[in-house]
Amino acid sequence: MTAAPRRWAADLLHFWFHELGAEDWFGGSAEVDAASQRFARDLDMLGRRPAHEFLGDPLTARAAILLFDQIPRNVFRKDARAFAHDALARRIAKGVIACGWLDGLSRDERAFVGMPLMHSEAIADQRASLAFFRGSPTNFAFARAHWRMIARFGRFPHRNAVLGRRSSPAERAAIAAGNAW
Repeated sequence: MTAAPRRWAADLLHFWFHELGAEDWFGGSAEVDAASQRFARDLDMLGRRPAHEFLGDPLTARAAILLFDQIPRNVFRKDARAFAHDALARRIAKGVIACGWLDGLSRDERAFVGMPLMHSEAIADQRASLAFFRGSPTNFAFARAHWRMIARFGRFPHRNAVLGRRSSPAERAAIAAGNAW
């Protein structure tokens, strides 16, 4: 595999796919959060750039999706800033899909391209997420669960506290039932 042309992108792709694994990605550990801090400066410096600046090559684009979708969730866990770059990550993900840059990706690499769609609170993005993950049984189950929350509530109830939103009794019940990814 060739390296991404931008150093931060090459470092992030190596960190995410070679230093970390599934238990790290979805485990929410303090260790992974601390290790992710090394990309906080890149997030801050690049987070206000337009999506098209990250769509010059497939590796930079994929790293940018991680930078704006995954890194904030680790660096700013339990903080509204965890979701501040979601729209940018989503625009880049849609650009990667539109460019057809999915060929040759591993299952995990492909999954992280589609993750910003799954993280969106817009029903249209949730429908796109279902279509994107349809061929992957495990990821499709998660995509369907996310879609159900948006279809039912129009938002992810588990984000309400950090975003300063009030939860309805039905939303609290949904969280208690395990819908808090």
